[in-house]
Amino acid sequence: MDASVLLALRDPAGIPFYPVVFQALYILTWALHAAFVLLALGSMGLSLYGTFKQKDDQRWKILTPHLIQTGKISVSLLIVLGVAPLLFTQVIYDPNWYTTNALSGMWIFIFIYALVVGYMMFYWFYYANKAKDGGGKMIGMISFAILVFAGILMHNFAVTSIMPNEWMNMYAPNGVVDNSGWTFNIDIIRLAFMVSLSLPVVGIFLQNYSRFVSTREDFSKDLIDYTASFGTRIASIGLLISAVLFVLWMYTIGYLMHPVIIATIAGVLVLLFMVMTNKNSYITTGVLVVVALLISGVRELIRYDLMMGLGYNIYDYPVNFEIPSITMFLLTFLIMGGVGVAYLLTMAWKVGKSQGIFDGSKDKAVNTLGNYTLGIMSLWMVVFFGWGMTILFSNIL
Repeated sequence: MDASVLLALRDPAGIPFYPVVFQALYILTWALHAAFVLLALGSMGLSLYGTFKQKDDQRWKILTPHLIQTGKISVSLLIVLGVAPLLFTQVIYDPNWYTTNALSGMWIFIFIYALVVGYMMFYWFYYANKAKDGGGKMIGMISFAILVFAGILMHNFAVTSIMPNEWMNMYAPNGVVDNSGWTFNIDIIRLAFMVSLSLPVVGIFLQNYSRFVSTREDFSKDLIDYTASFGTRIASIGLLISAVLFVLWMYTIGYLMHPVIIATIAGVLVLLFMVMTNKNSYITTGVLVVVALLISGVRELIRYDLMMGLGYNIYDYPVNFEIPSITMFLLTFLIMGGVGVAYLLTMAWKVGKSQGIFDGSKDKAVNTLGNYTLGIMSLWMVVFFGWGMTILFSNIL
């Protein structure tokens, strides 16, 4: 692929801020998105296992609906959080993303509907299991399969986007234009590694679950110990599998001795030790976040090096500063998002720690954060629409 072609595909208007900021935001938001993808995959898979166990095992009778609920919420969060990394990708790697959309247009179309249908069917599974222990097994398995299929399609888009040297052959194989939109590419080792990460993620989640409910009198010690032990086994085995697949993936692409790769492997080893000892799963989760950021950084390193080799340097992207837009974004992301997430997490924590009905209006922290969230959101809407209308009418009147 000629560099001039890639450069010609860039947005002629340039980008509104320094490229490195968008690159860093991409790494951050992809890690957040991936965390819930993996938690959804792991919790949904375990919930299906639980539907076969819950009739005969009291522990799974409690665990299964909680795992289904976790999977349901995780899918909604992965969808919301999945928007941000796509936006940051199209800002600095717009040739890659838009070319992929053209080559795999039919798969993009199918992906959207697969995600909608799979998620709706998972709700069906949720209500079927709620109505009857072990109910909705078939619906649950179909939903799980559809959502996994959607994940494979997203993998296809990611792989296709980093194959610019093959784009022309995909578009016109043997010189014959193919505009069907059925281009499909897959990297088995990379995909297997990403999927394997769902095991340590859901395992650490179970360790956290056990630690969280350990202060509740309505959860038996048997359930707490079993969940912690089961989570430790899953996470330990999963990390070993992920480590082997990661080393194999890096070896096949010639990155095994890169400093970022060595740091990632070291992070995985530290995480494995912490998982196996399980002294404080909350701290373990913090290390997991660091490892997730490193893995996200590895993905970006591969893409950056590949594009640099073709003469496409994101740091040379023309910059036309748009300070008001960037300011609005950062204030939204850091202040409204930060306070809103703090409110939701505080509420969830206190509800989970309380027995019976929790009244948030009587809790000072929850009440204060709730009022701040509503106030900031109201102010944000006034500024957003007021600003937008001012700019609109100033340009058309």
